[in-house]
Amino acid sequence: MGNYRYAAKDATGRTVEDTIQAVDQGEALAELRRRNLVVLKVEEVAGGRAGAKGSFSLFKARPSASREELVMFTRQLATMVGAGIAILEAIEVLKEQAETPGFKLCCENLAAELRGGSDLSAAMQKMPAVFSQLYISMVCAGEVSGQMDVILQRLAEYMEANEALRREVKSAMTYPVISLTLVLGITAFLMLGVVPTFKEIFSQMDMELPNLTKMVLGTSDFLREHWVIVFGALFACIVGVVVFTRTKSGSYLYDQVSLKVPIFGPLARKIALARFSRTFATLIRSGVPIMGTLDIVADTAGNQVVSNVVRASKESVKGGNMLSEPLSRSKVFPPMVVRMIAIGEKSGALETLLDKVADFYDQQVKAQIKALTSLIEPLLISFMGIIVGGVVMAVFMPLLDIVGKLSSSK
Repeated sequence: MGNYRYAAKDATGRTVEDTIQAVDQGEALAELRRRNLVVLKVEEVAGGRAGAKGSFSLFKARPSASREELVMFTRQLATMVGAGIAILEAIEVLKEQAETPGFKLCCENLAAELRGGSDLSAAMQKMPAVFSQLYISMVCAGEVSGQMDVILQRLAEYMEANEALRREVKSAMTYPVISLTLVLGITAFLMLGVVPTFKEIFSQMDMELPNLTKMVLGTSDFLREHWVIVFGALFACIVGVVVFTRTKSGSYLYDQVSLKVPIFGPLARKIALARFSRTFATLIRSGVPIMGTLDIVADTAGNQVVSNVVRASKESVKGGNMLSEPLSRSKVFPPMVVRMIAIGEKSGALETLLDKVADFYDQQVKAQIKALTSLIEPLLISFMGIIVGGVVMAVFMPLLDIVGKLSSSK
């Protein structure tokens, strides 16, 4: 048996502080709840004074979770809660099977807060680096409605759909980035390592070189003499663009351009619309208030232009207007999406129609990514052929000319 100091509120709202004897912290909490007390804090008394042992009020390290861990956590928590297991017990089970220290600590912190009488959403609020506002709002809606298992199931499905879309886009971008890097690497090797060798051969010959050869040799000389400046300028440009896009004005300009650039602009727009529709539908179906939903959707849209439109729409809705009205004036949302939202508002089936919009754009994104991938591959091969073939042709043209002259002289 150990002594535990606690702070709690009684039925009249008065704060009570005292000590209690129990085998462990869990038994102390159970006894206090049997006394109809709302527990604020429980910590073990060590050596005659309240120590950190057994305390859950302080987090000693940074909890963390990857996307995959959070999706799995949500899915498993939904399953266990649906099976009738208490949330605290379910989280303690998930803590035991956590594979990374950061996520294990995350579960430990949640369990400790729950033992102290906190709601799950309030416990998650203390770890904003792990749980987004969308996640917390949906959990809070589950607590209010008493449908925690259903809400968690929807949340898991939403996260899985978002993760699938993100992986689709990432895999589509990986191939061209790697291919372009290889092309640039091969070109640099030819210009800095191979071409200078042939220049020494050509300099010993008294002959007029073709214009293509002169251009390639001149480029090679420039790169060899100023390679530090060239690569330094290239690196500085990349860093400058990255830093600029992280500023408020730079981020907005980048997102604005990304929606208008040929080929990739329509893809970026469809990705933003799919995310908007999926998030909106999930929050509305889970019972999150419309104003809170618009705030969350604006923060998670992934594009500043779309976010600004949603924030402006919130002010219009607050004034009593329908959501479809400001969206139609923005010119960012296609007429089909605006019409679906308008029908959903009138029929009371907004979340159902938004789900259909999200599914439609998910399919559109996958189809366009597949089309772009099939288009990019021959373009990159052609680009590589032009660059490498041009360098090879520039090098061998003078040699072929010499061989032809030798053959004719015989």
